[in-house]
Amino acid sequence: MSPEEAQKVLDKIIGQITGFQNPYSLEDFMQKFAFDIRLPMIAHDSFTGEQTWAQSLNPTKFVTMKNSFDRVDDWNVPKRDLNGIEDILAAWNETNYTTTERMIESDHVGESDNIYNSEYIYRSQDVHFSKNTLFSDSARHLEYAAAVQRSSNVTYGVRVEDSADVSNSFSVTWSGKISNSLFINDCYDMYECMFCSHMRGKKFCIANMQFEEAEYMELKQKVIEWMLSQ
Repeated sequence: MSPEEAQKVLDKIIGQITGFQNPYSLEDFMQKFAFDIRLPMIAHDSFTGEQTWAQSLNPTKFVTMKNSFDRVDDWNVPKRDLNGIEDILAAWNETNYTTTERMIESDHVGESDNIYNSEYIYRSQDVHFSKNTLFSDSARHLEYAAAVQRSSNVTYGVRVEDSADVSNSFSVTWSGKISNSLFINDCYDMYECMFCSHMRGKKFCIANMQFEEAEYMELKQKVIEWMLSQ
């Protein structure tokens, strides 16, 4: 997935959730909304020197998944005498390169690592069964999602963490079955709510207070304008 494709996905996500045109570039969005999410980091292939993306930089030697698969000797090394643990460790060091940009049954993946059964993924890691996902970590079953971590079943979501079954929502934490909502913490089964915590089965609530639908919608527009202007 190219940065240009990722920008189009981000534009669609922000437009769907807020009803306004997305004001953020990819870099601005990442710095503002994904600053605390574990994302792949730049490394370099030890054989070619080309830039690659790794989930961890703790290892010191890297090889891209493509270059690892393309190696003509299939990583076989001629047998030689190994006279002790030092010889064994030295031999292992000759082939022990950490594979980067790992993916299984995935396509259109850019600047990512550890991606499974997914497509159109950008700058993410440990993502499974997802599509059109940006800047996310440890998540499953996402579609049109950005800045998501440790969550599942998210559609049109931004800043979702430790949550499940979230749609068309922004900034959802430790919650489930949330839709069309903003800034939700430790809630369940919420529809069109904002700035709510520790509530269940509510709609048109703001800061845990019940409003009429018209009042709520008027205030929601002001909140969205504030969000996008910061």
